[in-house]
Amino acid sequence: MRTIINISHILRNRKTAVVSLLAVLAIVAAGCSTSDEASDRLRIVATTTIWGDVVAQVVGDEADVEALMPVGADPHDFEASSSDVADMVAADLVVANGLGLEEGMESVLENAEESGATILRIGEHLDGILPYGDATMEACEESLEHDHEDENHADHGDEGADHDEDEDHADHDHEHGSCDPHVWMDPLMVSQAVDELVEHLNEIAPDVDWESRGADYQAELQDTADAMEATLEAVPDDARKLVTNHEALQYFAERFGFEVIATVIPGGSTLADPSSGELADLVETIEHEGVGAIFAETSDSDVLAEAVASEAGDDVEVVVLYTGSLGAPDSDASTLIAMLETDASLVADALGG
Repeated sequence: MRTIINISHILRNRKTAVVSLLAVLAIVAAGCSTSDEASDRLRIVATTTIWGDVVAQVVGDEADVEALMPVGADPHDFEASSSDVADMVAADLVVANGLGLEEGMESVLENAEESGATILRIGEHLDGILPYGDATMEACEESLEHDHEDENHADHGDEGADHDEDEDHADHDHEHGSCDPHVWMDPLMVSQAVDELVEHLNEIAPDVDWESRGADYQAELQDTADAMEATLEAVPDDARKLVTNHEALQYFAERFGFEVIATVIPGGSTLADPSSGELADLVETIEHEGVGAIFAETSDSDVLAEAVASEAGDDVEVVVLYTGSLGAPDSDASTLIAMLETDASLVADALGG
């Protein structure tokens, strides 16, 4: 079996998990703020630049929207600061993706929620959620049911919730990561999410016509899906095979008729490290399937993808897509719609020839 030499030199170090002390410090800081700093204006915090843009497109000038993660951040790896947690606690609404995406800040999200933050894990309310990798649909559905039970406990109080608390946490950890969180790669999944966002906006600010705003943005998302479909028609049926940096394009593939046949990083997160044997198997898959491109990501290193492409032959290129983060304000991916259309063009150019 072919191996890739000196792979240990290109494997990346991973950050440690964020500690709950950040949340404690943030709550103290928030409690010490003066009333002069308070504002009547609606404040919404989103975890990622992508959901920050979705919220901003819907609310317009009716609210201040802040994204915690900077442009280019890996949402799997990002760790919140104490000021980030203070912002969440002080906000009228926090929009997170959920489904295990924000794994580096899950503990502070939970602490912020316990301290009074209203957190909408928007991905967990959508129909059509897909299982991750080798996970079964049953495992994914069970994890979603457990998440909704946790929300019901939070909404209706903790009576009886302490009974099997340790067991519940163990079950949650076991199922964590069974569902694919990358729902925003399908514009029609985002359209679904807008309905959920509008419902929550109606609860916190009922005097605004959020339905009309949401419907306008949903029309743009439908136009985006149609435009992406037209762009991707350039890819022949026998070339609709995707090799990706990690499993971020499953919803894209499902919507537009592609198949994700392999990933550079095993599992659903960018935080795993592939072995030399796994990378050698990937090279063999690329050669056997006649794949001409590996799709890397702006929010994660492409070093491993470049190493695999080099082993697979000169005719295999690495194409960098926007997946976990928007691009800079002056880029072709400054909004979610621009990002999705840009990615569709990059895929079509790479595989359509």
